Amino acid sequence: MQVSQTTKAQRFQALHARPGAFVIPNPWDAGTARILTQLGFEALTSTSAGLAFSLGRPDGLGRLSRDETLANARAIVDATDLPVAADLENGFGHPPEVVAETVHLAAEVAGLVGASIEDASGDPAHPIYPFQHAIERMAAAVEAARRLPFPFMLVGRAENFLFGLPDLDDTIRRLEAFSAVGADVLYAPGLVRAEDIRTLCEAVDKPVNVVMGLGGGRLSVAELARLGVRRISVGSALCRAALGAFERAAREIKDSGTFDFAVHALPYDSLNEIMGKPVHAGAEASAV
Repeated sequence: MQVSQTTKAQRFQALHARPGAFVIPNPWDAGTARILTQLGFEALTSTSAGLAFSLGRPDGLGRLSRDETLANARAIVDATDLPVAADLENGFGHPPEVVAETVHLAAEVAGLVGASIEDASGDPAHPIYPFQHAIERMAAAVEAARRLPFPFMLVGRAENFLFGLPDLDDTIRRLEAFSAVGADVLYAPGLVRAEDIRTLCEAVDKPVNVVMGLGGGRLSVAELARLGVRRISVGSALCRAALGAFERAAREIKDSGTFDFAVHALPYDSLNEIMGKPVHAGAEASAV
């Protein structure tokens, strides 16, 4: 039986409320969403970098359109009965009203039950929105989310550390302001030091998302939970791991003329079985 969007939204909200930390991995298409579902994860969230790389484009330069991002999210939603959130970058527009429209479309068109909105402007000269403008954009996103008939978990992202501005105080100030206008989850990608992560978790009053797998951070789920982290994503790391295996295999063929890489490939029959299974709720899925 198909799981309703409301039920998925309630499940997603409950994941953030329970003790400890949960991992929310990042598929970049329907096939990877199916694999992650069958492995028994409880929720998924998209990756803008993974989508960009799959389309042969660079990430972070505004090369993905809103329509492309929402279509990718819809494909992931349709491939699983797990709650699905999405990386909506900066909401695909500077004005608060555009951000609000993007959140509305994320729920109504793509079937999402959560999303992140960041304070990165896309302008290399001024990569982070001014404080007040960032807050106004987040407030508009929250207002749009609250108009939905189910709980939509909105993540406020402060991007300082990804843009060479490692100012923890300003990052916390921004996240506290995002929380004050109603963001449900707070996220500062690029934090890798345990002491910084602990400081952030202790300073704010909402669940904190931390991304692992971007380099420099090797903390485990258990270690992150002890620091106060509630939610752990991996951004583009799974996509890059897959592309790394692809490149190594192709280099082996080109440089050595051998095909030993195939020993480590997922079996054809196993993948065919995963892709052909009916969509199941994560709690009912069998591991492979």
